[in-house]
Amino acid sequence: MKVFDKKQVVLFSVLIGFIFPLFSWIVELSRLNLGFGLSSIQQIHASNPVLIIIDFIPLIFGLAGFFIYSFLEKKQQEADKINLVLNSQTQNITKVATFAEEIGNGRYDIDFEISDDSDTLGKTLQNLRDKLYENNQKESLQNWEMRGKDQIGQILRLHNDVNLLSYEVLEALIKYIDVVQGVFYIYDDELNLLRISASYAFNRKKYLKDEVRIGEGLVGQAAIEKDIIHRTEIPEYYLSITSGILGEKKPDSLLIVPLFMEEKLQGAFEFASVKEFKPHEIAFVKEIAEIVARTFYNLKITEKTERLLHESQEMTQELKENEEELRQNAEEMRLTQEELEKTNTHLEEKVEEVNQSQKRLYSLLENASELITIYDAEKKLKYVSPSVHNILGYNEEDMFSGKDFDRINKKGQTIINKMFEDLLEDPNESQKVQYTYLNKHGAIMFLETTGRNLLNDPAIDGLILNTSDITERKRAEKEQRMRGQMQTLSDNSPDIILRIDLSRIVFYANPSIESYTGGKAEEFNKKHISEVGLNDEMVGTIDNITEEVKKTKEKIQKEIGFSLTEENRRIMNLNAIPEFNEEGRMETILFILHDITELKKIEEEIKEKNAKITDSINYAFRLQNAILPSQKLIKQSFPDSFMFYLPRDIVSGDFPWMYEKDDDIYIAAIDCTGHGVPGAMLSLIGYFIMNQILSQPAVFTPGEILTQLHKGVQQTLRQDKEGASARDGMDVALCRVNYKEMELQFSGAHRPLYLVRDGELIETKGTRSAIGGIPKEGKPEPNFENHVFKLQKNDCIYFFSDGLPDQFGGPEGRKYFPKRIKNHIIVNKDLPMNQMYNLFKNDYQEWLGDEVPIDDVLLIGIRF
Repeated sequence: MKVFDKKQVVLFSVLIGFIFPLFSWIVELSRLNLGFGLSSIQQIHASNPVLIIIDFIPLIFGLAGFFIYSFLEKKQQEADKINLVLNSQTQNITKVATFAEEIGNGRYDIDFEISDDSDTLGKTLQNLRDKLYENNQKESLQNWEMRGKDQIGQILRLHNDVNLLSYEVLEALIKYIDVVQGVFYIYDDELNLLRISASYAFNRKKYLKDEVRIGEGLVGQAAIEKDIIHRTEIPEYYLSITSGILGEKKPDSLLIVPLFMEEKLQGAFEFASVKEFKPHEIAFVKEIAEIVARTFYNLKITEKTERLLHESQEMTQELKENEEELRQNAEEMRLTQEELEKTNTHLEEKVEEVNQSQKRLYSLLENASELITIYDAEKKLKYVSPSVHNILGYNEEDMFSGKDFDRINKKGQTIINKMFEDLLEDPNESQKVQYTYLNKHGAIMFLETTGRNLLNDPAIDGLILNTSDITERKRAEKEQRMRGQMQTLSDNSPDIILRIDLSRIVFYANPSIESYTGGKAEEFNKKHISEVGLNDEMVGTIDNITEEVKKTKEKIQKEIGFSLTEENRRIMNLNAIPEFNEEGRMETILFILHDITELKKIEEEIKEKNAKITDSINYAFRLQNAILPSQKLIKQSFPDSFMFYLPRDIVSGDFPWMYEKDDDIYIAAIDCTGHGVPGAMLSLIGYFIMNQILSQPAVFTPGEILTQLHKGVQQTLRQDKEGASARDGMDVALCRVNYKEMELQFSGAHRPLYLVRDGELIETKGTRSAIGGIPKEGKPEPNFENHVFKLQKNDCIYFFSDGLPDQFGGPEGRKYFPKRIKNHIIVNKDLPMNQMYNLFKNDYQEWLGDEVPIDDVLLIGIRF
């Protein structure tokens, strides 16, 4: 409010100035003894011309008052404009901080108006909000698809029955995509038609005995075209939907999705809805169709395998029965032979012949391929044939000392004990078992033992065991199984697999080649590679790689590309593996071609998305660098200084800050919660609040500044409100330097200050409290302690964030720790600051080695 206007000030100035001529007139009139009158005044002016000059003093005072008032009025207007700008900036910063907080809380739909075109930060946050909103929408759709896939996948893993599985899948899909009716068709290979396996409408099953021929109706048309049909114009003949809510009504949208696996029809989905299907729902159903088709295909394969296994088991049982019959015949023959031997034993002339026969028998037993052992009813060994040495490596004495059982593992001993029990329980049945045995040379053998109960046979009087070495047979069976498994894997592999000799003649091609040639895989055997129907480009590539493998005799892996049509360019990962015979000569080359076309497309999409994200972060990096003090700016105020600043990501949560006010220079190292984009957003809040505090007319100590910063962060992030969840904050090391007074003031929030004076390092710890955070009930707010030092020449100070001491590295993978920083400072206390910068930079890189940086790094050093 103005006390005087301009006219009043000018008039008052004139009146003040009029005192001087009035006083001069009185003095001059008194000196000449004249009375006060107009003629007297004219007389004194004529006698003393100086009075004429004095008469102009009121005019001069009036002009001076006019100009002084105008000057003060202009200054007041300028001050009002500055206050208006400051208020506008404060409101804008508060609005931006609120907007940033809402974005951080996930509210991407909040409105935000940019104050003017110069509001770069507002534009950046607005663009960031739009990007985050777009990514959030995409992520929501992806999560929706993943939940649906997990739900359907769980159903597919739970059931093996086709009909139950059909209904469970159909019911789950209808509820998940929110449609009112659906049908699941299963393809019948033999009749070449689609049968209804399950139907669902308004939570009621409908078992409809119906079938659709390929090419008949919309479902048959989708099957023959191998593509989905999405109709919003429903044919007149199509069924109506009836419910208590809708009444009788035709659906508004129809979706038919065929199920294909390796170009073979497995079935189809048909869905009807009273709303139009959304693109992401159609895409989701297509992906589920692929998964369901693969599952039903595997169920068919499993059913076929089980049928073949059952037939194999029946054949095995028949063989066992025939084997038992042969064994009984052999037993009868053996008994007959023994009877004959008993009959002839009384003949003395045959004694010598019998002795020779026994010798021959021993020799036969010694060289026999079977080991014969006899045990009594207590499982005590009575006899072991001489062949034990050739088969097991032990002699007969070893076997009697316990080698018959202690070289068998626990599982094998359990099997043998069970065989003895069965022989004693059922003497008329022989028992056959298989187990492993550790021979004298330390090698594991597979043995097969056939046991018979001959306790009632006077010649044997025991349990006789015939044991054979079946190690080679087991190995051959394993190789045969593996060969069969490899053949099955090859036949069912989506990759192209070719076996070609060095003359380019095809010895094997799996069915996957049919989709690239149109012919049957079995027709390509014994044909030249150029005759199987592959295009010339692919044949030429295989031919060149064959020559290369012939020269190097090593496996070759390459990425190749070729065109099936002008619009269909395929990219494949090719492996060429040389195959050698027993003599080491290369006979054939196995080619495995894996189609990676879709993978390459996905890689390109990922690269493009990453590039967009990186561009946005780089733009934020330029904005952050534009407002933060550079090394050059710091050196203008502190010539002998350095700043080692190394963000972990493109943008940083750690940042330097500097502000000059009158004779004081404020400088700080600030460490915000987190790093990267979240840390950088918090750093902007800290930067603007610090600037706002220092823009006030008052002069604050570092401790008072941190207290105001603490309250400002809490208010900006609304941490002081009930229900607050944002616990973010920052650690700060803040210094105020006054060169005129040679004074240093310091205050820290969780961060220390190192002062080096006369070769000694003095550590001043900061207050054990962070800036910001949710207040705890009953706990007082922190009081940040302020420390004052009188500076001396060559004093050095160091302050830093926690990124450097917390970094893991070194030969033992330990933290850098503050102790290492102190040691470098003391040992190199006389080095210039630019050399200290190189020392810390090189030592950090060497310490880091192959480790990954865990945080941003900021270290500032100043010499006075």
